[in-house]
Amino acid sequence: MGEGRDANAPIRVLLADDHTMFREGLAGILAAYGAMEVVAEVPNDAEALRLARALAPEVVVMQVQMPFERALETLTAMRLFPDPPKVVICTMFESPRYMRTITGAGASAYLLKSSSAEHLVAAVRAAVLDPEGGNVVVGMPRAMLESAEEGVDSVLSARELEILLLAARGLSNGRIASSLHISEATVKRHLANVYGKMDVGSRGEAAREALMRDWITIEEIKESPPEDAG
Repeated sequence: MGEGRDANAPIRVLLADDHTMFREGLAGILAAYGAMEVVAEVPNDAEALRLARALAPEVVVMQVQMPFERALETLTAMRLFPDPPKVVICTMFESPRYMRTITGAGASAYLLKSSSAEHLVAAVRAAVLDPEGGNVVVGMPRAMLESAEEGVDSVLSARELEILLLAARGLSNGRIASSLHISEATVKRHLANVYGKMDVGSRGEAAREALMRDWITIEEIKESPPEDAG
């Protein structure tokens, strides 16, 4: 991709988002700007991974689905392809933590769904025209990025944050354990670590503090909790 591609060939794009109208809107935007071809539209990460392997698009535009680790796993798997596609994240999550983690894992861009069509098109084109992946396009408010220098990464582990988010959604220790395929004792141990690191004494205090620090968002808390295993 990049230097070795035919400059006259359209950029081949795969779209992955669970909202059909949003996918169709993205396809329409890319078609309207020209020089881009949508090779497939899929509703989830698993289908995106399967068709990215089969169709070899140059760019995959995908959302962040919960749990967050699913998006990371999909991105990591795509980067192992012999000729990996560039990945542009288009998401509703205004989370500097997510942005840092996703771009650190190799995504070429992290855009909010409220970004302009011009911003999306520029991100797709930049992903292909920057074959070394040295530049990352970020579509988030500058103030939000500047306020996030001291982030959650220096305090909680990824697993601790995941458990804190599920606890903030009101899941019991048993349901958290079932959804993450770990023991209830492990959940209790992680929550105890969270309370100690955050200097709080309860789930409610931890959730409020995490919201104030922008470690989690109201949108994430309102997301439907994962179904219990089995």
